[in-house]
Amino acid sequence: MTTETNRRRRRLFATEKMGGRAVYRFQAATMAAGILLVLYYKATRVPAAGEGRAAWVGMLAAELWCAVYWVITQSVRWCPIRRRTFKDRLAERYKENLPCVDIFVCTADPHSEPPSLVISTILSVMAYNYPSEKISVYLSDDGGSILTFYALWEASIFAKKWLPFCKRYNIEPRSPAAYFSESEGRHIHNLCTPKEWSLIKDLYEQMRERIDTAVMSGKIPEEIKLKHKGFKEWNSEITSKSHQPIVQILIDGKCRDVVDDDGHELPTLVYMAREKRPQYHHNFKAGALNALIRVSSVISDSPVILNVDCDMYSNCSDSIRDALCFFLDEEMGHKIGFVQYPQNYNNMTQNNIYGNSLNVSNHVEMSGMDSAGGCPYIGTGCFHRREILCGRKFSKDYKEDWNRGIKERGQEKLNEIEDKAKSLVTCTYEHRTEWGNEIGVKYGCPVEDVITGLAIHCRGWKSVYMSPRRAAFLGVAPATLAQTLLQHKRWSEGCLTIFLSKYCSFLFGHGKISLQLQMGYCIGELWATISLPTLYYVMIPPLCLVKGTPIFPEITSLWAIPFIYVFCMKTVYSLYEALLSGDTLKGWWNGQRMWMIRRITSYLYGFIDTIRKLLGLSKMSFKVTAKVSDDDEAKRYEQEILEFGSSSSPEYVIIATVALLNFVCLVGGLSLWNIPWNVFLLQFILCGMIVIMNIPIYEAMLLRKDKGSIPSSVTLASVGFLMLAFLVPIV
Repeated sequence: MTTETNRRRRRLFATEKMGGRAVYRFQAATMAAGILLVLYYKATRVPAAGEGRAAWVGMLAAELWCAVYWVITQSVRWCPIRRRTFKDRLAERYKENLPCVDIFVCTADPHSEPPSLVISTILSVMAYNYPSEKISVYLSDDGGSILTFYALWEASIFAKKWLPFCKRYNIEPRSPAAYFSESEGRHIHNLCTPKEWSLIKDLYEQMRERIDTAVMSGKIPEEIKLKHKGFKEWNSEITSKSHQPIVQILIDGKCRDVVDDDGHELPTLVYMAREKRPQYHHNFKAGALNALIRVSSVISDSPVILNVDCDMYSNCSDSIRDALCFFLDEEMGHKIGFVQYPQNYNNMTQNNIYGNSLNVSNHVEMSGMDSAGGCPYIGTGCFHRREILCGRKFSKDYKEDWNRGIKERGQEKLNEIEDKAKSLVTCTYEHRTEWGNEIGVKYGCPVEDVITGLAIHCRGWKSVYMSPRRAAFLGVAPATLAQTLLQHKRWSEGCLTIFLSKYCSFLFGHGKISLQLQMGYCIGELWATISLPTLYYVMIPPLCLVKGTPIFPEITSLWAIPFIYVFCMKTVYSLYEALLSGDTLKGWWNGQRMWMIRRITSYLYGFIDTIRKLLGLSKMSFKVTAKVSDDDEAKRYEQEILEFGSSSSPEYVIIATVALLNFVCLVGGLSLWNIPWNVFLLQFILCGMIVIMNIPIYEAMLLRKDKGSIPSSVTLASVGFLMLAFLVPIV
């Protein structure tokens, strides 16, 4: 007993099973029975030709695929776990003898991702509660913009005041934009005088105003360009798609003379823009991350790498120490390849109007995959061992050198280091190498993070999912419907590309990871495929209703029970999971609406585009999700009003058509005085539910007059498609 107690005391983290499994297993067992009965009924009662056979068989196919997908989603719900760290034990054991950490931040476009937003993220990760001399922060600018470089230069100066302010008063969060936004009009930290608080705030706002002014004008004042040699890298011939490699060390944390206003050392701060030429493919974010791995290897070479999106600021200053509790654990640490934090947002509306909170995914699915051998790498908020990103396979004999890292510069000058780093990020450097294949982040897929994490798992490494009480990172969620649909299209398209490639988790992971983890990966990989059954389910039943073709059992039949039970249990358990994960009741309802909208638009287009790529009809592309909205859009977002804008997007036409179809069919069905209600009641209920769900769509189409309403061209197009839908024969 004493030995076991001592062993537990040595552990730097604990693993706990989540409760509520008895409720889940009852739900899962009864749902499985209900689904089997539904499929049996459908398969054994196919009507004769001319009596709705085609519609019936289509419904059977849709229900069969939904059943398969439901089984796959249960793989992560069987036994989810949570992790808890002991930072006091870490401090007691290692004191300040901790490994160096390199932090990567990627940006691509100064207009979609404003530099003032980017530097708030940069400043937040520079200010971690961690020895500054052991932190190196790298910004990859795929836009190669002098505006972004200027913003980073401004941040390097402001950091000398911001970092000591953060550490002196232990403030949270350490993003200046978030901190001053949260503390405005509220009680200021007890230890901080109002005068000092105002001084720092004024300095920050002046810096932000200078940056925003430069971005709006597109020019940097000439007197500013004289203050740093890095500005000489830009000339009139440079564009975002054609420029030489640029590497500038703005703060050399290895130089003891570089200190903040309190005399403490500063983190290293580096700007990088890899070479871009139109004739060379640059592999998007994956290429940028691989370039950062190489550049950092000659500047700091830390054994731990954290990467965050440019809008995903650090919300907890102890996140590095939490991650190290896993890596440095004496019993399990040698098996852990990466530590993933959840993706949370700071701009969510109270009721999650666009379903972007990811609460259920974070609370249930990621925790469930963690119990199956490892959560996936989601591209941001993740700590990796450098060695696993360089392709190392797991070995029990491998011992990590936590003391690695470039501690001192020696005789090498900064200019020489920068020139060496530049040579590593030319367009031709990776030619005929294993970068993007066996080394670094994987190429060839819009969701490079997922296949990279899968490959790490298949090399024998474990990963852990850490969801602390205070969110480690907070980002900017899409604030319009168009941004939301674009993001989910990109995700679903990328994930389906994985499923149809050699990296399909069932093929690539066979014999390397558990079947449960393979199924967990497939939840995302098959998002796009669920679009077709969903589209069928929201269009064919209402058409069958108005044309008098039954596709469900009579309400008086015992066979109606499994249909009703599956629908009710799925709905109730979905609500239970949402409330348990922190959603509101209205937030869950909004999520159900967006669940349907995403499936019939984003996932559908993701499915179509993936097939087109496989047939060679289109090439892979990457669109940056905009992080900005105009004032009117922002106001409607805060009021939780759906934003359609002036675009006549095909996705909007699909949404409006489905909404109108169900409304017209419901009204048409109710107007049939001789309709047998016992035969068609389930179809009425389904159609009615879809109509209620689409009330905000009808408002945007017919009642609203603001700029965010559905354009008249979309309404007219949807009416045209509605008429065509009624021409579809139900045979």
